[in-house]
Amino acid sequence: MTNVGPAPIVTPPPGSSHSSHGHSFVEWGAVIAGAFLAAAISFVLLSFGTAIGLSTTSPWPNSGVSAKVVASIAVFWVFAQQIGAFMAGGYVAGRMRSRWHEPTEHEVEFRDGLHGGLVWGVGVVIGAALLLSAAGSVAEKAAQTAGQAASTAAASTNDPMGTILDTMARPTSAQAGATGPAAAPTPGNRRTQGGDDTREEMSRILASAVANGSLSGADRTYLAQLVAQRAGIPQAEAEKRVDDALNAARAAADKARRAAVLTGFVTAASLILSLGAAWWAALKGGQHRDNSVPARFDFANNRRQPTPVR
Repeated sequence: MTNVGPAPIVTPPPGSSHSSHGHSFVEWGAVIAGAFLAAAISFVLLSFGTAIGLSTTSPWPNSGVSAKVVASIAVFWVFAQQIGAFMAGGYVAGRMRSRWHEPTEHEVEFRDGLHGGLVWGVGVVIGAALLLSAAGSVAEKAAQTAGQAASTAAASTNDPMGTILDTMARPTSAQAGATGPAAAPTPGNRRTQGGDDTREEMSRILASAVANGSLSGADRTYLAQLVAQRAGIPQAEAEKRVDDALNAARAAADKARRAAVLTGFVTAASLILSLGAAWWAALKGGQHRDNSVPARFDFANNRRQPTPVR
C-alpha cells in the first residue's frame, strides 16, 4: 500500500534527545548525493559550454565572434552552469532529508536550507580537489615532456615575453641577421653562439624591470648592446627597441593581472550566488517533500475542454 499523505515525522521517545541516541539532524547521505549530482551536472554543462565556445571561434580572418563576445559568453556560462548544478543538488538534498520533530516551521526551513548549503560546501571541496589533482597531473606531465625535450629547443613560443623578445631582437634585413657579430640563431639551431642563453638573460632582465617598476641605466645599456649585436642596428635604435619592449612587457603583465582579477571576481561571485541557489532549492525540495508534490513532468493535455451543448 502506497502512502500518499504527508511525509512521516520522526518523533523521539519522551524525555530523550537525538544526541543521546547518536542521531544527527544532518543527513550526510542526502548531502553527498546532492553534491555528487551537482558535480556531475556541472561537468556536463562545462563540457557543453566548451564545445559552444570552440564553435564560435575561427582562425580565419573575419570569421567567428570577437574575443569580447566569447569572454562575455564564458562569464555567463560560468554563472549559469554553477548556479543550475547547485540548485539541482540542493533540491535533491532538501527533498531526501528525513524531517524530524521540528518545533516550528522556521526550524524546518532552516534545516532544509542548511542541507542545501552543505551540498554547496561538499561540492566546492570536490571541485577544488579535482582541480588540484588535474593541475598536479598537468605539472607532472609537463615536467616529463620538458625532460624528454631538454636536448632540443622549441622553434617558437606562445608566451607574450617570447614574442616581445623576437620583436626586440629581430634583424632589420636577412643580410644583417646573417653577418652580424652575434647573429640570431636559426630555428633549427637555436643554441648556436649561446642564442638561448642570451634570450633567457634578456627575458630575466625585462621581467625584473617589470616587477621592480623601472629598468636601471646599466641594464638598459646592456640590453641595447645585445639587441644591436643580434639585430645589426645602431645603438640608438637598439635603445628605442628596448624601451618599446619594456612597455610591451608592462602591458602584457597588466593584461594578465586584469584577467586574473576578473577571473577571481567571477569565480567568487558565482560561488556566492550558487550558495544562495542551493539554499533556496533545498527549501523548495523540503516544501515539496512535506506537501507530497509529485517529482515528475506532467505532459497531459490540460487544455480546457469545451462545454457540450445540450
